[in-house]
Amino acid sequence: MNIKKELVLRELMGEYVLVPCGETVLSYNGLFMLNEVGSFIWKILPEVSDDEEIVERILEEYDIGRQKAEEDVKKYLAALRECDIID
Repeated sequence: MNIKKELVLRELMGEYVLVPCGETVLSYNGLFMLNEVGSFIWKILPEVSDDEEIVERILEEYDIGRQKAEEDVKKYLAALRECDIID
């Protein structure tokens, strides 16, 4: 998947955040807070081709049911698309 904005994932005091950098600083004020699964998805975004591949990778990594994984991935990616962060 294509990440359109310049955001860097950082772990600060046990919390994951996306920090705007470069030109993205001009359009985003603040940080994006992520949970553990959100940061896992962020890390694999450049490697995956579609939503289903993300679900499969989550199922391999975490003890979660398919339906819950699919729902969570759909919501997370919709939020990223709404912020125009990914295609």
